[in-house]
Amino acid sequence: MTAPMPVRPPGRSTGDAADATSRKAPERRPPTRLLAPLRETGKLFSLAGTVSREIFRRPFQVREFIEQFWFVASVTILPAALVSIPFGAVIALQVGSLTQQLGAQSFTGGASVLAVIQQASPIIVALLISGAAGSAICADLGSRKIREELDAMEVMGVSPVQRLVVPRVLATMLVAVLLNGLVSVVGTLGGYFFNVILQHGTPGAYLASFSALAQLPDLYISEVKALIFGFIAGIVAAYRGLNPRGGPKGVGDAVNQSVVITFMLLFFVNMVLTAIYLQIVPAKGS
Repeated sequence: MTAPMPVRPPGRSTGDAADATSRKAPERRPPTRLLAPLRETGKLFSLAGTVSREIFRRPFQVREFIEQFWFVASVTILPAALVSIPFGAVIALQVGSLTQQLGAQSFTGGASVLAVIQQASPIIVALLISGAAGSAICADLGSRKIREELDAMEVMGVSPVQRLVVPRVLATMLVAVLLNGLVSVVGTLGGYFFNVILQHGTPGAYLASFSALAQLPDLYISEVKALIFGFIAGIVAAYRGLNPRGGPKGVGDAVNQSVVITFMLLFFVNMVLTAIYLQIVPAKGS
């Protein structure tokens, strides 16, 4: 008598299932290297929003703010004054040489002063704050992070952003605004001296051209630029300090990255603000 044939259960066999699985197209994962800059940019904007919100949170760290303000001012005042003199001189000499070629030497004062106030002064202040104060802020927060002090603060219910980041960002903003006025005055005096002494310009023509071309909104946009640049320098330094990689060596890398990133953002934001200002505010006499 012949034995009955075994009945195969309905459905796919194990071999068929394996073949079907092997024939499936591989899953497409988004390239991590391409998304990393976008992810970092999102985190940076998130920190900026958090800091803007935590500014109005109480209690405000008055003592920390005063200490950071004094530190930022002490490391940037003298370098800013020393840098603004040759910067204003170079602008005055270059503009004076160009106006002499065009036969419009009487407009040297107004053109050079506007270049110092609108463009040179905020950028000088921002670069010095980022290079001197921003690097120190990044190193301080990075060292606290690798020593797990920030994690201990979060465990105790203390926000590191509200306790440490907000006073530092406000200090960089306030110092940038005040320092911008100093650099504008020193740079203008340096340009006046070099134009009158070296290029044999007349003091009356220098001042007359300045009063003919300059207007009060030029000073306003200069202070607004300094305020925004100080905010950017503080936020970038704090972000890189809060996110170091690789222990103590990562802190040094974070300091370098914060300075480079700040420089790139400053020049881009300066271009945008200048374009908006020239479209909104008409030139004097137009």
